[in-house]
Amino acid sequence: MADASAATTAAPASPTSAVTGPEPRTSGPVAAVVLGAAWLAWFGVLQWSVVRFRVPIVLTLTVCAGLLAWWLARRLVVTVPRWLAPAVVVASLAITLTVPLFTYLRGGWLTAALAVLTTGGLACAVLLTRPGHRAAVAAYAAAVLTHTVLAVVAIVGDKAPRIDVWVVLQQGADALARGDNVYTQQWTDSPGVQDFFPYLPWMAVLTAPGRWLAGDVRWMVLLWSLVLFAGLWALARGRVERAAAVTAVLVLAPGTLTQVDQSWTEPVLAALIVWWAVLVRRDRAWWAVLPLALACASKQHLALLAPVLLVWRPFGAWRTLATGGLAGLLMLPWVLADAGAFFGDTVTTLLTFHPIKFANTWYLYALNEHGVTLPFWVTGAAMVGVVAIASYAVWRRRPGVDELLRWLALVLAVANLVNKQAFYNQFWLVGALVAASLALPQGEPAVESGEPAAERGPGNSPDDPAPHREVRSTSPAQGPIRS
Repeated sequence: MADASAATTAAPASPTSAVTGPEPRTSGPVAAVVLGAAWLAWFGVLQWSVVRFRVPIVLTLTVCAGLLAWWLARRLVVTVPRWLAPAVVVASLAITLTVPLFTYLRGGWLTAALAVLTTGGLACAVLLTRPGHRAAVAAYAAAVLTHTVLAVVAIVGDKAPRIDVWVVLQQGADALARGDNVYTQQWTDSPGVQDFFPYLPWMAVLTAPGRWLAGDVRWMVLLWSLVLFAGLWALARGRVERAAAVTAVLVLAPGTLTQVDQSWTEPVLAALIVWWAVLVRRDRAWWAVLPLALACASKQHLALLAPVLLVWRPFGAWRTLATGGLAGLLMLPWVLADAGAFFGDTVTTLLTFHPIKFANTWYLYALNEHGVTLPFWVTGAAMVGVVAIASYAVWRRRPGVDELLRWLALVLAVANLVNKQAFYNQFWLVGALVAASLALPQGEPAVESGEPAAERGPGNSPDDPAPHREVRSTSPAQGPIRS
């Protein structure tokens, strides 16, 4: 989400561009309203989904994913009025306070957490309605401060959340400190998994310092969240209204308290992907291999994104292969230590693990409502299909980073919807990528790394701190629209 001073129209195509397929087109005001409503519906039902399965939740998530697919198919450039981001923030607060919210916080700690969200959210909303650089910077700072204080309240107020994610990360950090293999551990007092580490090894490495230095891995997840917010600021690059709006909307998304309390790790992945995008846009595509490799060495399902990146020419086949190679090298010590344990925990066990009945996916719909266990080839075909469609579209169109991030979000959304285990955190990552895409100029053509700035066409340089031209809005309520 961005306010009107940061709203965009399609950037002119580079005269040297070989882009094929439909050109980006500017949408009317209805598209912005649909965008805001879909965001609220997506995160509203996700807050409700913890820990319950409901058919309306699955249907709502599917409709929202369909709207994302329609947005990509039409290549709409959504012009966002100034009022939309603060309206979404206020509506998000209303959803947070009224929809069933899962958290282990109780009593005064829960009251404090909700007070932080309410106070911070209202401050962000008010600041986002005000024009000007200072108000935007203040709104961004208020959003970051809100999330920081919320995380402090959640971590201090619930010192030992009863979820296996927290247990395996905590005890995995202890295992790393002892020099032990996380894939050969038995977890003590875990309410869920007992004898396997479900992530790739670098998720343990990237979160362990929180345990080592402050006693809780969630402090490191907080730090990665701050890295993510800094990445959104860097991605907007001088367009402070856009950075403030996107950050505030993401911070105040319904269910954020649950995300923090449960120690879910998707902010780590979001931060790494966003900084990958920052480096690619700044013509540092080879440096971008590093954060992407760290992400791929942390969680398995990001492998679905590799075919899309492989055919996107600004990153390309060689850098994608280098990413895979570096991720492999990063994981090699654990493979050499015990290959059977590594592949057993990270591949075999996850493929054979029982469905968790409050995952709001079509796999669980078939199981819960009809007693049918979908065969692997059905869900596999859906995943292969969306990856193939996204790869073809990206290869043919050569979109900018904004559209590419939405294609990656769509791939993950479809994979989640057909999976036997997909919860708030996996769907949160989809929303985070869509939000990150809106921090960028919309409809910008892709530029291959190293292409001279003179060949990019006016207004298309990733290093431009602000767009070159101003278009006056026909609506006095919106203010000037820069593109």
